[in-house]
Amino acid sequence: MTQRLVERPRAGRPAARARQAAQVPAASLPVARVAVDVPLPHLDRLFDYLVPEPMSETAVPGCRVKVRFSGRLTAGYLVERAESSEHEGKLAFLHKVVSAEPVLAGEIAGLARAVADRYGGTMADVLRLAIPPRHASAESPPPVPSVPAPAMPAPTMPAPTVPAPTVAAPTVAAPAPASVALPGWQPRAGGPWARYPAGQSYLTALASGRTPRAVWAALPGQDWPHEIAEAAAAARASGRGVLAVVPDARDLELLAAAMSAASGDAAFVSLSAKLGPAERYRRWLAVRRREVRMVIGTRSAMFAPVADLGLVIIWDDGDDLHAEPRCPYPHARDVLLLRAHRSSAAVLIGGFSRTAEAEQLLASGWARPLAAGRQTIRHQAPMIRTAGDDCELERDEAARTARIPSLALRTARAALADGPVLIQVPRRGYLAAVACQRCGLRIRCAACAGPVALAGPGQPLRCGWCGTATQQNCFTCGNAGLRALVTGTRRTAEELGRAFPGVPVRTSSGASVLEAVPADAALVIATPGAEPRAAGGYSAAIFLDAWALLGRPSLRAAEEALRRWMNAAALVRPGAAGGKVVVMADPAVPVVQALIRWDPGSYARRELAERAELRFPPSVRMAALTGPAGAVDDLLAATLLPADAEVLGPVEIPGSGPGQGGPEGEHAVRFLVRAPWSAGTALAVALRAGAAARSARKQAGTVRLELDPAELI
Repeated sequence: MTQRLVERPRAGRPAARARQAAQVPAASLPVARVAVDVPLPHLDRLFDYLVPEPMSETAVPGCRVKVRFSGRLTAGYLVERAESSEHEGKLAFLHKVVSAEPVLAGEIAGLARAVADRYGGTMADVLRLAIPPRHASAESPPPVPSVPAPAMPAPTMPAPTVPAPTVAAPTVAAPAPASVALPGWQPRAGGPWARYPAGQSYLTALASGRTPRAVWAALPGQDWPHEIAEAAAAARASGRGVLAVVPDARDLELLAAAMSAASGDAAFVSLSAKLGPAERYRRWLAVRRREVRMVIGTRSAMFAPVADLGLVIIWDDGDDLHAEPRCPYPHARDVLLLRAHRSSAAVLIGGFSRTAEAEQLLASGWARPLAAGRQTIRHQAPMIRTAGDDCELERDEAARTARIPSLALRTARAALADGPVLIQVPRRGYLAAVACQRCGLRIRCAACAGPVALAGPGQPLRCGWCGTATQQNCFTCGNAGLRALVTGTRRTAEELGRAFPGVPVRTSSGASVLEAVPADAALVIATPGAEPRAAGGYSAAIFLDAWALLGRPSLRAAEEALRRWMNAAALVRPGAAGGKVVVMADPAVPVVQALIRWDPGSYARRELAERAELRFPPSVRMAALTGPAGAVDDLLAATLLPADAEVLGPVEIPGSGPGQGGPEGEHAVRFLVRAPWSAGTALAVALRAGAAARSARKQAGTVRLELDPAELI
């Protein structure tokens, strides 16, 4: 039901009132329903305005407008035009049509409403994520260059009359029906998809206009961009649009190169934050105007207005870069799945590992697995060993306790003869955590008790919270000696540089990430996610400090460790070509066994079963409420939760003190509210209604509402 905030006349605006009184509503469809850009939860609805007759032609559905809302000029989007309004009072007129460009498509408007309902947010917040800021120059068509006529010598006789050539108007072909494949695409015999038993069938289904949904376990190697490009070409051959989302700019560059080789540069556009605002808006408009039907991009491209959407693709859906850090905090995977459901589009969720959310789609029968056979996996994957197996313990008693045992050194020394060796270290810097050399107690900041780190040799210890330098002496025994607890990339580079004299050592982490390294012998030390590609693949990889990944206080610690290990191991040559991986971990741990067997599916099934037993996401929907204790209590009191919802908490937020959480020196706390998966949307809507009640009463204190948070601790 649409409503309108009644505008009260104010003193000092006689000219505005006179202008409003003199305006005449449009003869056809005089009512405009506007999504006003106001993020307050109790105002999350459409408002009715009258369309002045002079604006009747430019006030088209989807255009940007300015309206007077609560006495102020506010931006908004015209969602639809109607003959009448349900509001019984007097309607105000639109103040201005900012641009007649229909930037808000009907499909995106419906998607924004659905995403807001799913995540307990407002439509205004979602539209800020979906539509880029306007650049007027990008909306204008490019000027046609004028070509001066060539200079002609003066004729000695009258020039003959030459009739002007007739230029036929270009013919714009209508999009083909979804069930008819366009010419120009044929499945490639022996292509990368032929390695998967159901690969060619999946491509054929896309090309014929069907909507297969698959969770794809990609084979190790660098073929995944070409496989995505071929799937996109197959879907485009049926006359439908394609949308592919990858985690970061490095993956986007790889996919763009593969798309160019498969379909040509003019067949797709790439959207990312790397582009300037004007260029990004220009490309986005090309998609909105149906000039391009294939879009690739990072997280923000999940709302790209692709016409006739037929296939959505997300690569490495477990990467935390897919989670939007702005309200209402949607995840790219969930948004794409929602779009596929609403648009009846095909789905391809790919990655070397598999998340519990993807496994849940398989368990429910909504999607089908797309994986290679075991023999193909054994041939393509590198040989993976652990430093703590029985054979190695007989040879080296310190195999499980040493940070770099003899197996790692022997493997690296032998592999350097064939190419570069990758060393994965979980932390960047020098010494990320230190302890007393005598008593073993961890050194903390004297001012705030935060963790301290050593940035380099000869430098003072510095707190990671307040940034102040702290004393080195232990508070317990007074000893000044230090012992490394967590070693970073720089210290690892020093140690390996001494162990392998004459071998180049390169580091990739933080702000200094290498894109690629040559095939020459070198030690490449990188943090997870910053591993550069190597020409021809790495000859070996060594994963140090596995405990730092597995021991994190996170629900997804083991799943994330497997994802980071498999992504790095995929850069190594196959075992048949001599590629080896050594991981410093206990081989009895299930996640390590999954890595050794290169079997992410079995581990994902185990992880999903354990979470279902403990009632953790994704088997349930979980909402996190964070804010001042009084504000969160007020929100829960104003919320009518589903009958089977459960409230957990409160838990005080670490690091929050008096004055940081809210008024009257309240500490920041966190509540968790969980409900069955079937009641997930009802939970989100109920919490948003509670937030709307607090917003309408203008209660103090801000509460952060996040559905399905990545971290529960």
